[in-house]
Amino acid sequence: MSEDILLKYDDLVEELKSYLGNAKFDGIFKAKTAGLTKPEQFLLKMEMSRLSQPIARFIDLRGQVTGQVKPYEYDGKQHFMDETAISVFEKAIQRHGGYTLAVYEAVMSTDNNHKIMQKKAAQLATQPESVEQQLLDCQVIKFASYESRREERMNYSIKITVELKAGNKVAATTSDISLSGAKIKLAPRYNVSRGQLLSLRLVGLEQDFELGLKNGIQYEVVAVERISAEFNHVRLKRTFVENNIKFDEFLESFIHGNKRRYKVNLDNTLDAVVSKGYEQYYIPRVTSLYTFFSLQGEKLYPSLVLTTENNIFIQRYFCDERKLSCLYTILNQQRITALLNDPAQVKEDYLYTFTHVVAGKVYYYSATRSELAREPELRNLFFGFGSQKESWHCFKVQLMPSHPDDSFIPLSLPNTAGKDIEKLNKPPSPRVQGMIKNVKYLVVLTSVGTKAEQSHYQSFKYDKSVVNQLKQFGHGKHKTPPKLEMVDLEYVNLRAHKRYLYKTEVMINASAEYIIKAHSRDFSVMGLQIECEKATDLNKGDIVELSLPELQKITKKHQLSQLKYEVMAVSKSLTTINLKAVRIADTPHMGVTFFTQLIENNKDKLKVSEEAPKVPGLSTALRNMVTKTVCQLPFYLHKEASHFETGAIGQGLYPNAIHRILQSFGLLNNKTSLTAFLSTDQITETITPLIKDRSRQDPPLPFTLFIRFDPKKATVEEAVKSQCTAIDDFTPHHLFLKKGLRSELVFVMRLYISRTGRPDTDYLSNELKYVSQYAMHKAKDLEEALWSVAGVGDMVDVTEETLSHLDFKAELINEMTSRKQTWLNRIS
Repeated sequence: MSEDILLKYDDLVEELKSYLGNAKFDGIFKAKTAGLTKPEQFLLKMEMSRLSQPIARFIDLRGQVTGQVKPYEYDGKQHFMDETAISVFEKAIQRHGGYTLAVYEAVMSTDNNHKIMQKKAAQLATQPESVEQQLLDCQVIKFASYESRREERMNYSIKITVELKAGNKVAATTSDISLSGAKIKLAPRYNVSRGQLLSLRLVGLEQDFELGLKNGIQYEVVAVERISAEFNHVRLKRTFVENNIKFDEFLESFIHGNKRRYKVNLDNTLDAVVSKGYEQYYIPRVTSLYTFFSLQGEKLYPSLVLTTENNIFIQRYFCDERKLSCLYTILNQQRITALLNDPAQVKEDYLYTFTHVVAGKVYYYSATRSELAREPELRNLFFGFGSQKESWHCFKVQLMPSHPDDSFIPLSLPNTAGKDIEKLNKPPSPRVQGMIKNVKYLVVLTSVGTKAEQSHYQSFKYDKSVVNQLKQFGHGKHKTPPKLEMVDLEYVNLRAHKRYLYKTEVMINASAEYIIKAHSRDFSVMGLQIECEKATDLNKGDIVELSLPELQKITKKHQLSQLKYEVMAVSKSLTTINLKAVRIADTPHMGVTFFTQLIENNKDKLKVSEEAPKVPGLSTALRNMVTKTVCQLPFYLHKEASHFETGAIGQGLYPNAIHRILQSFGLLNNKTSLTAFLSTDQITETITPLIKDRSRQDPPLPFTLFIRFDPKKATVEEAVKSQCTAIDDFTPHHLFLKKGLRSELVFVMRLYISRTGRPDTDYLSNELKYVSQYAMHKAKDLEEALWSVAGVGDMVDVTEETLSHLDFKAELINEMTSRKQTWLNRIS
């Protein structure tokens, strides 16, 4: 058994690999294998020959390793590797004298590779489960980790004969088959190894069809997987040496014609639907603004921002009186360069800003935490003066590489799956590629300041006579600033009811004396969007009475006056108002009843309100680039009976501190548990009461999670202690944190939690439709799983900012920070 022999002499194989490329290798091989039998020597020689073969495949470790991945060019080919892989690659290239299979396999087998980590975890899983392992009830969703197939594989079992060597034929069966590959079930006593060439005769098909294959079909062994004591799964790929176009056409036609009968392999698609389903909950609900930086000449500047209903306030905050974004002056070349000098995977800092209005013009003042640390004499002045302003803001800034190549994430479906799939699997249009081709970095801006922290900064004493010194933190205005393209995130309109475009007269009774004339822009069953003739002083939450005089003319059955509606939103111009019907208990609302009937009877005439994107495909491209570089910890609350519990967490390319802790205990595989950090009691007592009655349209609520971590403990339950609060006053947690600062590691996380609506199945429609064609029950299970998500949260590390507002000695904080950094470096 070749696999057994290679396994038996694993240490010798590793030693021999280190001599590959050595001019004296043959002599070394003879000396090292002198005590082995001739067949054993032959197998080891074949393995060395396989590993010495030059290859052309490129390495892409994005989403596959825990390290920071970056472009790396070798011999005219661009790879994507982290520092660990680059180090292994360069040493292996030097050792083997070129890019061979041995180099590739060495890079793909580093200790921080997710597949290697999962393999080790799977080996541990064969051992008796501990109580800790049995309680892993939280899914780990690897963002953007799904793969696309080139073609469909059909689960099809037929009899075959396999020619292992000349004249040595054995009977076997297929497990699945595609045009360019197959998976077969073979008894373990037959020796096959990766790279070996086999010849297959499709006996089961040859009985019914004339295939014209006298010598069978040649395949190469890709992998051998032990599935039971009776069988191995041997994965094969065709070499196509036969060059038999008629057989290829027959096999493609046969698979297409029989895939409903025999089912297609859905593994990739099922994984993709789960990952994409959780992604579509998270990205639209994030409160952070995604800003892409492009390189023009030798300068980096913000070129694109991806906005959502939850992060648009940040974009608007940085727009001056000309409605032009001032991010280009605030996140300027100097600051970006300073951030890039940070050796961490994700470069981080805090940005403090306020505005000053002179003669109707808005001027921005800003400083980073690092800048103020270098100028302590101005620190109190900046904080003390700036925090007095209503415009005061504290942002967490995170910078990481972003690659235009990441803009294309094809469906998990092969082009052969349907007529429309090939069209949908096309990369971004030339216009979109032109807009993103110079993107180098993504900056994530999160508003993390609290009112209590602003109040603390207001207590800072400063000399009012030197306020003019703040000029160095001021930003001027450019007459023609570089254009910042604002891109709205496209996702399905998650309103409970469709909106229809319709213009009709509306009279609003805000009070007995105050009547507003307006007209509708659109309406739905439950509400309207109206436009007033002039600015109004209505505010969110006001209850008003509506009359619809023109619509009243077409109905006598419904009374369309004095209809109570609540103001849900008012535009900045104070002329556009969103209204929602006010229903008292189960009492019918005449407006709801009328619009329900109107829509039902006129669906073919009414036009659905949909906003067309300015550049088709650009939003999807940026969304993909964001999904590829998630650096926070997304988590999901599932509804279980009458309470919420964490049902899943997300993991992007860049893990945060909680990911690291879980990883250090081997708890970052397919299943994990967040209970040690965020217990059921904390969710039930602190979070649930505040979010249970909220809707998807409501902005996320902030919570703060204090974590003490002792790396010396054996289990995560022993190592982690936490407290959660929804209020800004952290005084009750002072003692808890002080204990952690003395001897443990302290993490402070800001949680932004919002309710979810129905899942955006439009985003998943192609994959769901494909699954339902062949396994309706699996498609229903997937949809039910996504419907069980009741809340989504984002976890952002705010430790440094929070601790600076509490009454702790600087030495205590610095010592803990040093211990933390040492630990993080050790496990990275």
